[in-house]
Amino acid sequence: MNETSEIPLRVAPRRTLAEEWALVLVAQGLPPSIRPTDEGFVLGVPSEEVEQAIGALYAYESENPAEPQEGEEVAGSAHLYAALGVSVALVVFFFITGARNPTVRWFERGSADAERILLGELWRTVTSLTLHADLGHVMANAIAGAIFLSAVCRVLGPGLGSTLVLLAGAGGNFANALLHGSLHVSVGASTSVFGAVGLLGGLGVAQRRRRGARGRRAWMPIAAGFALLAMLGLGERVDLSAHLFGFLVGGILGILAALVVPRPPGPHLQWTFGGAALGMLIYSWALALG
Repeated sequence: MNETSEIPLRVAPRRTLAEEWALVLVAQGLPPSIRPTDEGFVLGVPSEEVEQAIGALYAYESENPAEPQEGEEVAGSAHLYAALGVSVALVVFFFITGARNPTVRWFERGSADAERILLGELWRTVTSLTLHADLGHVMANAIAGAIFLSAVCRVLGPGLGSTLVLLAGAGGNFANALLHGSLHVSVGASTSVFGAVGLLGGLGVAQRRRRGARGRRAWMPIAAGFALLAMLGLGERVDLSAHLFGFLVGGILGILAALVVPRPPGPHLQWTFGGAALGMLIYSWALALG
């Protein structure tokens, strides 16, 4: 992180909590780090970013109290409902389609088959995001998706955020098909999950540039996103190239969104964007099964 000293900001007992805090800071254009210690997971930021990081976390926790009072409406909680709704839908759909089986029509017609995508079956870039290999696969994506999608929707709004995360996943799958050409088939929402990480990084870059940051300092949120990709996107039976392409497409969409939509659209447009995302998903499956 060049010559800048890093200051420990908080210690989380669980990695998921530290990652949630890190996403909040990335969305604000800050470059956090997470370091495991005997006491827990230490969230750190460069010394000159401490004041802004504390303010960002305080604002986030004020809008998202851990235990809201019974019957009390939590302000600004639409992003949480959207993220949880998508995660629940992924799990429910898994119980409809079952585990991965190439002979089952859902997987035969909906998987991200690189050769078929390049032959024009573009719906597969979308439908494959809703299919999963097994229960562990879908649960991991549902949990990670809830965290990352919630962070994106908090910045852009639930409708626009969900649409861009879906587009990042579809774009990542298409780029992955171009890379492999043939003999590559994949399923899973993780391409969209890392698309959400890329979106946060792109939004953070745009915010820092608006505040006058230039050079490497302006691109620190993308570097922080790459760190999260390396931390969460590696492992056995993982389609790393799909994760990377989802992240890159998300980063581009995040920068474009910040330029075109400097503030979240109002409720009517949010519903329009959300309906468009749902319509694209339904239409893709209609093409796949029709």
